[in-house]
Amino acid sequence: MKVSALTGDANYFEDFAVGDVLRHARGKTVEPLEQVWTTNVTMNTAEGHFNEHLMSTSPWGKRLGFGGVTISLVIGLAAQDTAENALMELGLDRIRLKSPVFHGDTLYAYSEVLETRAADRPDGGVVRFKHYGVNQDDKVVFEGERTVLLKRRSHWADK
Repeated sequence: MKVSALTGDANYFEDFAVGDVLRHARGKTVEPLEQVWTTNVTMNTAEGHFNEHLMSTSPWGKRLGFGGVTISLVIGLAAQDTAENALMELGLDRIRLKSPVFHGDTLYAYSEVLETRAADRPDGGVVRFKHYGVNQDDKVVFEGERTVLLKRRSHWADK
């Protein structure tokens, strides 16, 4: 089996045009385990992520999700459509955590193509995306730009 048979056929460099907006198919519910575990292993000492008693008296009344997990989940939800044919991740910029995420929220992702340009190699091109994450109430919780070097179909696709 050829490796290209394992990836999508509509996510090469040539498939993206400035202004395209993609709604990614999957959602992901934020689990307390992944939030608290990631908070602990990154040595994040902000108790709002893991102290239920403390947060019960906060304005939110419950634990907050760790922003690093929010960012990872939204980028991950977008990856199948935007980076499955990536040769290299080039940048992650303009990160904004717009609204709190709580344990049990479900996140969904959207991506907009901001820029496409030639790369310094013949087998790839550069695409800059703006990713948006929304919760189950369609409230924007994350925005960020990601730049990816993607395979060119003209070089990599099966002929």
